[in-house]
Formats: sequence, C-alpha cells, structure tokens
Amino acid sequence: MMKPVVVRRVEQPPADAVAALEKYGVSTVHEAQGRNGLLASYMRPIYPGAAIAGPAVTVSLPPGDNLMIHVAVEVCTPGSILVVVPTSPCTDGYFGELLGTSLRAHGVKGLIIEAGCRDVAPLTEMKFPIWSRAVSSQGTVKATLGSVNVPIVCAGASIEPGDVIVADDDGVVVVKRADAAEVAVASKQRIDKEDLVRARLAKGELGLDIYNLRPKLKELGLEYR
Repeated sequence: MMKPVVVRRVEQPPADAVAALEKYGVSTVHEAQGRNGLLASYMRPIYPGAAIAGPAVTVSLPPGDNLMIHVAVEVCTPGSILVVVPTSPCTDGYFGELLGTSLRAHGVKGLIIEAGCRDVAPLTEMKFPIWSRAVSSQGTVKATLGSVNVPIVCAGASIEPGDVIVADDDGVVVVKRADAAEVAVASKQRIDKEDLVRARLAKGELGLDIYNLRPKLKELGLEYR
C-alpha cells in the first residue's frame, strides 16, 4: 500500500498548447490523438456551456472522505484543473459551494470528480465548472489521508499530474503532457480539414463522394435496385 504523499511541484505542459486544446474541444482532441484518452461517458457537466483545459492536479482519496481535497487546494496553481478519484466506488457529495469558492480563489479552472458533488445551483450561479459521476447531498467526513499529484485512473483513463485535461459539453479527455503540443497541431489540422469538408457538404456534395466510400460499398457487396 502506497504511503500518503503530497507532491508539490509538477512539470507543466506548454501554455500555448493548453490554450489551443481548450479552443478545439473534447471531440476534436479525442479524434486528433487517435481516439485515446476519453473518460467514461457518465462524467457529465453540472451545467451546459462550460469549456476548459488545463494541467491536472490529481487527488486519490478514500470513499466518503474529502480531507485530501482541502489538502490539494494548497498545491493548486492558477489555470490548473483538480481531478479527484476515490479509491473505491463512491457517489457521495464530496464537493460543494464552499470548496468551489476556495478553488476559484486559487485560480483553479474546474473540477473532474469520479464521485458526487452537491450545491449544484450555487456552483452553477458562480460558474464553477464541474464534471462528476453523480450529484448527491450525502456528505463526507475529513478523517483519512490520501495522496495529491500521483498517477490515478479516472473514469477508465490513466492520468498523471501535469497531463492536460480538456472538458466541455461532450465530456472529458486527457492528453499526456509530453504529447500536448503535438496533439494541438493535429487538432488544428483536423479543424482545417473539417472546414473544407463542411463547405463541400453545404454545396450539396455527398459524403459518399467526399470520403470516396463508393469503392468500399462495392467491396462490401451493397446492391442498388
């Protein structure tokens, strides 16, 4: 069993790559990096319209205990995103308006939590973005240690401290810190390509011809009658 630890300093991804990934969004980034890194579809935003990206500050903590979220606030830096995972499945409401106020004061852009949150109305009013597995008024205690800035698995995706989290209405995706600049370039290329395809579709061209799908249909044996 790993001894509880807080890692204070984490290597950060390039700021320009983070800004680009935030602009391109989850679906484009996911496709651009080979359809990798997507968190499970049950991770949903508490209100529509939020779109963020930033380096992950990771938290591993016990079920029903949010002590380590309070610990993590101290090591968060402006622009970061807190990613919280309980060591056993739990949907308790770990996070509410007061913690949202605290994180906002430290410049944290949002929260990804594979558990529950609460105080949805005030958090929505203050526009603090959260992607969670559940919403629950079930409270937690502050009694047991966990770890901050260690590798975790959140909603099926492996995340290390400093990896880039991208989140919007389409869900959440993680980009490895070392790949952030490359994925940003690939995302730009994908957007440019889609712009050209969109223009052709708007003129009435068929996707069958744009994507050269007719030979594939013939190969598969599709008959027209």
